[in-house]
Amino acid sequence: MVVSGHAAPWEGDEGRLQQRLGVENACGLARNFVAQGIETVMADVITPETMSLYRRWLPNAVVIRLQVTMDEARRRAMSRTQYLTDEEFERLHLEDARHPPPADHHVDVTGHDIDDQVAAIAALWSQVSSR
Repeated sequence: MVVSGHAAPWEGDEGRLQQRLGVENACGLARNFVAQGIETVMADVITPETMSLYRRWLPNAVVIRLQVTMDEARRRAMSRTQYLTDEEFERLHLEDARHPPPADHHVDVTGHDIDDQVAAIAALWSQVSSR
């Protein structure tokens, strides 16, 4: 949503500020939808730092972390428009592997196509919703 002056989270204070603001705004929208009885799904690349923000602003959210191997991440990235340098991509993936965010559920979707991923998430969601 930032048209000019965008900074990635790893680009210093401005990047971290924009990331925090993005999480805060997304949580505000989610709270508004939930208050109206609308089930809401959010998708984000979470870190331990942003996870703490989600926990603060959406304390009842169920967080499902999808993960893949580095090779699978590269394979998938090659099929999409790339916005990261190879160095940034590798650094982010390794950082995530070293310091995974404390999600409620972790699902390895390496080798799964989109239908398999949706089925795995739906099954997990069904289990969580029935509690």
